[in-house]
Amino acid sequence: MTAEVYHVPVMPKEVLNYWLSDPDGIYVDGTLGAGGHSKMLLESLSAQARLFGIDQDDEALMEASKNIGDDNRFTPVKGNFGYIETLLGNEFKEKVDGILLDLGVSSHQIDDAGRGFSFQNDGLLDMRMGNLQGLKSTEVVNDYSYQKLRSILWQYGEEKQSGRIANAIIDARPLTTTLELRKAIEKVVPSRFLVKSLARVFQAIRIEVNRELEVLKQGLEQGTRMLKPGGHFVVLSYHSLEDRLVKNYFRSGNFEGKIEKDFYGENIRPLEPLSNKVITATEEEISRNSRSRSAKLRVALKKEVIL
Repeated sequence: MTAEVYHVPVMPKEVLNYWLSDPDGIYVDGTLGAGGHSKMLLESLSAQARLFGIDQDDEALMEASKNIGDDNRFTPVKGNFGYIETLLGNEFKEKVDGILLDLGVSSHQIDDAGRGFSFQNDGLLDMRMGNLQGLKSTEVVNDYSYQKLRSILWQYGEEKQSGRIANAIIDARPLTTTLELRKAIEKVVPSRFLVKSLARVFQAIRIEVNRELEVLKQGLEQGTRMLKPGGHFVVLSYHSLEDRLVKNYFRSGNFEGKIEKDFYGENIRPLEPLSNKVITATEEEISRNSRSRSAKLRVALKKEVIL
């Protein structure tokens, strides 16, 4: 894959439509990647605006800096968006006009066999999205008990054959490469179901290694506190576990989706969804950018605090 492909942002027009509210404002790209969305936003911002691009991957920060170029409105920040309050500091609390989270693993990370994200390329088992995490996928597949391994395959991968696959992984230990993990799974999954099961297993292990759902919850809560009243929260997710959390939080203010009402019958929640339905990519975009096929876009506005 060429470097240019890494710069293709998912649903660019839709994201910009909701992310941009004030050309002079303060914005955060919590998952900078190669900087495709950020570069697009900067083209619509004034000279007074500011944009912070957060990523925990050193390679992504370097790629984004090359893609965006020298722009004094843009500040790259190394870190995890789950700690956005700490990364930006109190001076920006309730001052941010828009936050974007483009979740999931990047095309660059998938295609780099050395990162161990893909079952289609042989490489060392790693799956860390950055070098800030201590846990690697080798520890998950080699050290986890049967019960713990089965649990993450079912919970994070929604894999119906989680028990059989967990046993197969344990029987094949020690595992050090993605090909070895694939071969272990191939022994117990029929060929007609293999690709989907491989995708689910690799997704589950990746989520466990990077604490993705925990980080997402934390990032949504902290990001909401950083937004100013009227600021926009824009989230692109790529599987149902992420989308469910975003949907529940935007609609109810909690991750269980339990709606609470005040004395006047109004929903008690910090955000107001700007679209009742999830937004998906057009067929034309999907034909150009296959990554957009599974993308789901949800947006919400920070409500005014009424005392």
